[in-house]
Amino acid sequence: MSGAGMSGRLDGKVVVVTGAARGQGAAAVAALRAAGATVVATDVLDGPLIRKLDVTDDAAWAELAGSLERVDALVNNAGIAARERLPNLTKAAWQRAFDINVTGPMLGIQALVPLMPPGSSIVNVCSVAAMAGHAAAAYTASKWALRGLTRSASLELGERGIRVNAVMPGLIDTPMMASAPGAFTDAALAEIPLGRVGRPEDIAPTIVFLVSDDSAYYNGAEIVIDGGLTAHVSHKRIADATRGG
Repeated sequence: MSGAGMSGRLDGKVVVVTGAARGQGAAAVAALRAAGATVVATDVLDGPLIRKLDVTDDAAWAELAGSLERVDALVNNAGIAARERLPNLTKAAWQRAFDINVTGPMLGIQALVPLMPPGSSIVNVCSVAAMAGHAAAAYTASKWALRGLTRSASLELGERGIRVNAVMPGLIDTPMMASAPGAFTDAALAEIPLGRVGRPEDIAPTIVFLVSDDSAYYNGAEIVIDGGLTAHVSHKRIADATRGG
């Protein structure tokens, strides 16, 4: 899944990417374009060649779908961190996490699947938070829900020849991670066997692979990219190190 030799791999494919203005989304867009795809990059943020899209807005998804003739892949990358801890987590924060992290991908699937021919691909950018219990309850629960949506969609859409897979990034150097408390980053970094945080460019080649025909028999897969973080039990120490008064 390395970046070498990817040029032309996605020639002729039309790919929609959400949360594409920065971080993992921007890296995925660059890698997909380098591999030959025509990319529709969307975000609520402004950016070069970015089409405005609020993933929680049904009408915005319908408008996007109406502007496209065919879609070969959807990369559901948009998401928020939602770091509030129990028991102080508010209902509003919980709902917002689910609206963006779970309902957004579901609405995207509903809107774009009618435009997808057999052989198309949906990639849900999940998280290692969906591999275990993490302290950020809303984020963790929403990513577990996205993992469940991925599995259900892989079952439902397989008969159409549409593959649905999940990518599970670990600690990645993005604007989302930059907003985390220093204690969280330090504690998490100490648990990564490779001894470094990931880069958005570490994730993008796997997204290209899952969009490409090379992954034609991948369906319902969950690909962890975390430097070994979840290869061992770790999060209790991280939770304790970042626990507030």
